Amino acid sequence: MLTHDPLEGHRLSLKHILDASHTVDPVFLNTPQYRAEALERELGFELVVKVETLNPIRSFKGRGADYLVASLEPGTQIVCASAGNWGQAMAYACRKRGLELICYAANGANTLKLERIRALGAEVRLYGEDFDAAKLEAKRYAQESVARMVEDGLDPLISEGAGTLGLELCSYPEPLDAVLIPLGNGAMLNGTARAIKSLSPKTQVIAVCAQGATSMLESWKANRVIEHERIHTIADGIGVRIPILEAVEDMQGLVDDGLTVSDTQMVEAMRKALETLGVLLEPSGAAGLAAAFQYRSRFAGKRVATILCGGNVTAEQFRAWFS
Repeated sequence: MLTHDPLEGHRLSLKHILDASHTVDPVFLNTPQYRAEALERELGFELVVKVETLNPIRSFKGRGADYLVASLEPGTQIVCASAGNWGQAMAYACRKRGLELICYAANGANTLKLERIRALGAEVRLYGEDFDAAKLEAKRYAQESVARMVEDGLDPLISEGAGTLGLELCSYPEPLDAVLIPLGNGAMLNGTARAIKSLSPKTQVIAVCAQGATSMLESWKANRVIEHERIHTIADGIGVRIPILEAVEDMQGLVDDGLTVSDTQMVEAMRKALETLGVLLEPSGAAGLAAAFQYRSRFAGKRVATILCGGNVTAEQFRAWFS
């Protein structure tokens, strides 16, 4: 039992993460985590995968959304922006509590994800050429209509809900040398790292970005927000060009290193996951696995975990990536 939290005073609270482990809908909690022995011969180290695709929205984001929405007053008008998975998570949590949700997304957003957001009862509004443009419009509308803007990566409750991933990883029977975590807006990375660095401080937390969307990684290294005009990646779930300052600040003291992977490497990791683990991943969900292969010599002989954090792929994408 933890008697002293070495990170007490951090914006993200370990107490809240522990509370989230009892508050978040059980359908999102205690997901499978196991050795991916079929991949270890090629990798040269022990790999533990945590599978976050076996739930109603096929991604980890239900953890943070459910914890945040549980704190809202009945009748709250809610607005969010999403590349798709966050919108599904918010729609699921809002439907559960009878709350109305408007979700903004880019004009080119994943159609499968948008259909599921609508099917869960939320209104979808399309705006702009990418996620960040849609988010700026969502903020404008929320301010104009006096609605509650829920911004993934900004509200601590969202990251703390995602932090339940860290609690579960720390329950693995053997200590982990490193955890490879995809980095988008930082909610999963920061929440998971907050738990790990309190409960298993020797475990290295390594952020993984797409090579075509490195603004968060650059911002962490500079300890200030660095924006990009455009992103160039198929990994829409981690395609951030305008970082959230608070999320960048949260990374300080939690993240040990950052790595990048290419779109080609993510697609190859998706293929390996499908062929050897029977798990269908989207590019963002495979980023950590891609880093495990790309940087395998760095982890030789170690025990490394990664989160397979999303699996929403359209039929067209499946044909393009797996043919």
